Amino acid sequence: YYLLFVFPGCRLLAVELTSSNTKPVVQEFQSVELSCIIKSTVTPDPRIEWKKIRDGETSYVFFENKMQGDFVTRAEILSRTSLVIKNTTRMDTATYRCEVAAPSDTKTIDEINIQLTVQVKPMTPRCSVPKAVPVGKSASLHCHENEGFPKSTYSWYRNSEPLSPDSKSSTKPHNSSYTLNPATGTLVFHAVHKGDTGHYYCIATNEAGFAKCEEQEMEVYDLNIGGIIGGVLVVLAVLVLITLGICCAYRRGYFANGKESGESYKTPAKPDGVNYIRTDDEGDFRHKSSFVI
Repeated sequence: YYLLFVFPGCRLLAVELTSSNTKPVVQEFQSVELSCIIKSTVTPDPRIEWKKIRDGETSYVFFENKMQGDFVTRAEILSRTSLVIKNTTRMDTATYRCEVAAPSDTKTIDEINIQLTVQVKPMTPRCSVPKAVPVGKSASLHCHENEGFPKSTYSWYRNSEPLSPDSKSSTKPHNSSYTLNPATGTLVFHAVHKGDTGHYYCIATNEAGFAKCEEQEMEVYDLNIGGIIGGVLVVLAVLVLITLGICCAYRRGYFANGKESGESYKTPAKPDGVNYIRTDDEGDFRHKSSFVI
């Protein structure tokens, strides 16, 4: 057996890293510091490297004492090891690895991962509101945007007043029956009534901010049952009159085109030199030839 004795005042010579924030969050276009601090080392000039890991792919950010790729113009090393990224974009959301190699230490390599989240403000959502809906029918209103990060949640407003996510829990004296899905932005009225008429708009919200679509009007109108029945009766009356008119026209012979009457029938001309004689017994015509000398 081997025994390891540690005398007072002695410590293992190992490089060790720490960070003041391993999960920084920043809004798009702002600057952020990725903290990487050498807690202990005896190597006077350790090698510093930063790598970016996104969607399973690893690329260099800082290598051989210089920035790499698109970080050349918008990133720098601060306090020997920390990384500062300026003008962040949504594509900077990733895991960043700080690696330090200290050849003079007993433990020569240490690393620490920093998870950076770049929040993106929602863009103006696309809203769809039906212009007119008859009383008692269903109506669907849609709101969506796909630029914000994290994903947006949605709220609907009628006449500048917010609609409760649950129509049953609303304290307003309004008996609408609707379903509102904050995750998808879909608002469905199961059976609209006159009180649902109004101006509607939607707001998309996340941790970075919010955006609103333009206000649109939805009108709920009554169905004129009497007018519809009257219109159907008028159409039927017109069809009956047309049918009677056509029948009268046929009876009066306006459509008898191309028929020949008995008076207009002409007996076919008989050829020269042939006489037709009818006999009582035979009941038909017999030929009689005549000769001209």
